[in-house]
Amino acid sequence: MKLNELRDNAGARPKFKRVGRGIGSGKGKTSGRGVKGQKARSGVSLNGFEGGQLPIYRRMPKRGFVNIFRREFAALNIGVLNAAIEEGRLVAGEPITEDALRAAGVVRTKAGLAGVRLLAKGEITRAITITVAGASAAAKAAIEAAGGTITLTAVKAEPTPEA
Repeated sequence: MKLNELRDNAGARPKFKRVGRGIGSGKGKTSGRGVKGQKARSGVSLNGFEGGQLPIYRRMPKRGFVNIFRREFAALNIGVLNAAIEEGRLVAGEPITEDALRAAGVVRTKAGLAGVRLLAKGEITRAITITVAGASAAAKAAIEAAGGTITLTAVKAEPTPEA
């Protein structure tokens, strides 16, 4: 095979339709857009328009709400943490912080996340000292049962007393 013999697979590149170039082409005059009107022009946006009738997205009832104060965490299971320690990406004797977890590639955080939250899926076999933003009760119990300690950095909002 030579470089000048290389070809695309058949049908890989569809032939370009040259529109508006005479009636003999089959796509002349209106270029396959029918006749006049909004849809014959460029920039058509008719999605959801029902001819003046109240659209279905407005006829349906509204449900739920979005809490704009919600804090999202990067989830980390203790089984994944244990595997990272066994692989040597983390050292069990040293304090484990969120920065150490990121550097080891155990968690990936993006902008807007409130930190790392430890969850209880899996098992931990070594005593570790870990500092994270949050942890489930079962994860705390598992870390402490293995002889480790856990420090939480995220502060829970205090419930306001009702008057």
